[in-house]
Amino acid sequence: MSDHSNSAAQLSLQKQALLALEEMQAKLDTVERARTEPIAIVGIGCRFPGGADDAASYWRLLRDEVDAIGEIPASRWDIDAFYDPDPDAPGKMYLRQGGFLDGVDTFDAPFFGISPREAMSLDPQQRLLLEVGWQALEDAGVAPHTLVGSKTGVYVGIMENDYSKIYLRDGNLDDLDAYYVTGNHFSFTAGRLSYVLGLHGPAMALDTACSSSLVAIHLACQSLRSGESNLALAGGVNLMLSPELTITMCRFKALSADGRCKTFDEGADGFGQGEGCGIVVLKRVSDAIADGDNIVALIRGSAINHDGPSGGLTVPNGRAQQAVLREALANAGVQPADVSYVEAHGTGTSLGDPIEVRALGAVYGEGRSNDERLMIGSVKTNIGHLDSAAGVAGLIKVALSLRHKEIPASLHLKTINPRIDLDEIPVAIPTGRIPWPEGDTPRLAGVSAFGLSGTNAHILLEEAPASPPSRQEEDRPLHLLTLSAKSQDALRELSGRYAEYLAPLPPASLGDVCSTANAGRSHHDHRLAVVSESPSHMSERLAAFTSAGDQTVVHSGERRDTEGSKVAFLFTGQGAQYVGMGRRLYETEPSFRATLDRCDQILLPHLDESLLSVLFSDERSASLLDETRYTQPALFSLEYALAELWRSWGIEPGVVMGHSVGEYVAACVAGVFSLEDGLALIAERARLMQSLPKNGSMAAVFATRERVEAAVAYHADSVSIAAVNGPESIVVSGESNALEAVLDRLRTQEIQVQILNVSHAFHSPLMEPILDAFE
Repeated sequence: MSDHSNSAAQLSLQKQALLALEEMQAKLDTVERARTEPIAIVGIGCRFPGGADDAASYWRLLRDEVDAIGEIPASRWDIDAFYDPDPDAPGKMYLRQGGFLDGVDTFDAPFFGISPREAMSLDPQQRLLLEVGWQALEDAGVAPHTLVGSKTGVYVGIMENDYSKIYLRDGNLDDLDAYYVTGNHFSFTAGRLSYVLGLHGPAMALDTACSSSLVAIHLACQSLRSGESNLALAGGVNLMLSPELTITMCRFKALSADGRCKTFDEGADGFGQGEGCGIVVLKRVSDAIADGDNIVALIRGSAINHDGPSGGLTVPNGRAQQAVLREALANAGVQPADVSYVEAHGTGTSLGDPIEVRALGAVYGEGRSNDERLMIGSVKTNIGHLDSAAGVAGLIKVALSLRHKEIPASLHLKTINPRIDLDEIPVAIPTGRIPWPEGDTPRLAGVSAFGLSGTNAHILLEEAPASPPSRQEEDRPLHLLTLSAKSQDALRELSGRYAEYLAPLPPASLGDVCSTANAGRSHHDHRLAVVSESPSHMSERLAAFTSAGDQTVVHSGERRDTEGSKVAFLFTGQGAQYVGMGRRLYETEPSFRATLDRCDQILLPHLDESLLSVLFSDERSASLLDETRYTQPALFSLEYALAELWRSWGIEPGVVMGHSVGEYVAACVAGVFSLEDGLALIAERARLMQSLPKNGSMAAVFATRERVEAAVAYHADSVSIAAVNGPESIVVSGESNALEAVLDRLRTQEIQVQILNVSHAFHSPLMEPILDAFE
């Protein structure tokens, strides 16, 4: 082989090696982007003390500086029997207060398909998770039934099983059955939620003590980034149903005598207990943006670790806390000075608070001046320490604070703990609600949760990306709201909640509310529909139905057994077109407009006129729209856009039908071919038909097939029956003069006929010259 040949071969090998390296680097870059992609919080469900039964009421509690701690309910245990102010009294507790939920003994078991017998054995924490998980999905605009079979993960923090203790303590050993296992073991807490929703993603319950829910969220983010899940529900739950844990914590001297967390205060004497449940719905941010989700905040990064050796198993380790903060910052790819607020673990203990603040100062103080102090606070001062739900309570607080661009007050701070030196540590603690200043970069915040077991977690949140400027829509004059429930009483209760919610809303928000309710909820048998032009008017109608069952202002009823019934879409053929068809929908419906715009782009290589100008231009469109070359692509596009509009409202066809041009649209909607292929096919069909002589006509005849066949028989060589649309709805087609003779014969029999607005005699022998080319 010559030197020249050797050189060429070497260059070829070098080129191949370079291409292989570039391909490998591209793959590594893709993996790295996936590993660090932000995770979007797209839905929130919660029940926290103080009546915070959803995100809106939780924010009001935070904004209004509500102290949600109250007397231990008699429904939990007899506080008078267990209370003793002496902290050393055996078998007693020295506090009478905590943060408790109302109504944890109530549960709509049939709604979730759970029998009364099984519900008896079901830990109320499982019940609460089902309710709050469902609420979170609806807040995200995700109809739960659409998740069946999906790669949706469930990650739940949980650490207490009081109900199991009560069940056994009450002497039910003879009644133990399989329901006791599935109703009380932690693994079934996450598994039941996946089972009820029909999910196929990972499902796990986690117990790392006080950091459980934040660890669950951390693992959910990892699952999403790896592609193991495409959606995740993550959070935690905690209920105090039995006094044993409180008595035990009193032996630790860990609890505050007044039941409150006085975080960072010199009077901090332990933490106050609380209970609740919080669930966030998580998605990769790229998917959330593509799906048009309402993003509450972004999870930029997270980390978990363990204290390792410290002053004791339950004693916090400042070095380990610093390490987890730094790991989270590295995972998020941000600098300490970029973070302006941290939701501290902040239990309100004289030992733990100073250790945590010093760790925050050591890490977040880097590159920060005294004029740019790190703001810190703790929601535990409002609702108590929720143990396995504490981390998610703090995370939801920060997500809502980012949305509202405000930092709520941290309560019960009168005099700073003397072990926290604010002259040396660049932090500040807001004792009143303050605006969250805007900077050159998006607002960033950290959330900490440090488990009594030693497992630490830290998550970094960023405010949601600014939405792109939306096109100024011309709103439709009326809106339709549909609601449903599994019983009539539940429907009226839901109607009342919507009436209250709608009353203060501005008119522009009505369309969004209706869209989410109609397409973002699963629909049940007891149904209601109401039409109105404004939120206040719709609220009045719903209130009338709620209070008095007024059926004159709404449409309400129960869906009967419809097994086997299907929704059918019928697509029409040529002859129904008119200039300006769909214009109002194009102006007011984003989904319809986006589909027509897409069809316009696909048709550009096939038409010498814009589809939109053919449909909507007042100058030439009248003549163009009646030319077959333009009529058929225009009808196809309009009908496909209409189908997509109905589907965007949650109405899916079980059957599609069509005639003539409509057959092609039906096939496309059914998935027989793509929109691109369908439009290319219909455009070529139209072009070929346009090339034929314009010597034919079509007409609708309102008579039986037998009578029409008898009339056509005199001109069978040039006129034929084109379509049988019904027992007395027949379409005839053929050469114009012959067709007119057929119609005259029918008119003499007093049969109604109607000439159709077409350019050619479609579905007649006059089409035969193009068949070979079309095939």
